[in-house]
Amino acid sequence: MASDLPMTPELEQIDGEIHDIFRALQNGFQKMDKIKDSNRQAKQLEDLTGKMKECKRLIKEFDRILKDEESNNPPEINKQLNDRKQFMIKELNSYVTLRKTYQSSLGNNNKRVELFDMGAGSSEPAAEDNIQMASAMTNQQLIETGRNQMDQTDQAIERSKMVVAQTVETGAQTAATLTQQTEQMKRIGNELDSVHFSLKKASQLVKEIGRQVATDKCIMAFLFLIVLGVIAIIVVKIVHPNNKNIRDIPGLAPPAQNYQIGNRKLLWADAFIGL
Repeated sequence: MASDLPMTPELEQIDGEIHDIFRALQNGFQKMDKIKDSNRQAKQLEDLTGKMKECKRLIKEFDRILKDEESNNPPEINKQLNDRKQFMIKELNSYVTLRKTYQSSLGNNNKRVELFDMGAGSSEPAAEDNIQMASAMTNQQLIETGRNQMDQTDQAIERSKMVVAQTVETGAQTAATLTQQTEQMKRIGNELDSVHFSLKKASQLVKEIGRQVATDKCIMAFLFLIVLGVIAIIVVKIVHPNNKNIRDIPGLAPPAQNYQIGNRKLLWADAFIGL
């Protein structure tokens, strides 16, 4: 192990933890041969599997930090660090193979969760296969693969940005529409108030007109009764001219018949006197 590689404190810490796990795995598999009880062997193998899972996680973290710092390091340093990563992957793969060997010898038929499975029913390849494939790839291929993944990530980010922009635009349009609808509702409310006021005034006018019409009807009825009374007096005066109980209507001339009879009496008296 090249412990004299120039590393950042974070990489040195991860490298030290991985080295401790490898030493624990080596000691653990050496104890496997000394354990005779199959149950204890299964328990020991389960503990070693947990250590390998932790080692796999640390290798991923080591690779992530290495990619982040790749642009700041000289090419020679990056090559040495990538070689160190490849060494750790190969070392871990050797323990994975050893675990499978012990597991087969134990005849463990229980369906345990594999070390690098991505979950039940997953269509993606196991991480163990990914590590083995990565160990067989050159540095240039690893760089190209990393760049492709970065491009895919950038494209996914751009698509997310477009979705966010469309969502913001839709929200702005919705807010503008709601504002217009609110203004329209206010105008409708004002118009309804005006209509209500107009209806109230119209109702008052209808009531006033009704009272005026009723008053006019009463006056017309009273005048009609007066006219009927006058007509009745005239008729009675004509029919009974000598009725003293009926006073002459002021301004009305006496009946023509009475005038003619009086004249005739006067003429007859004058003729009698002349004889």
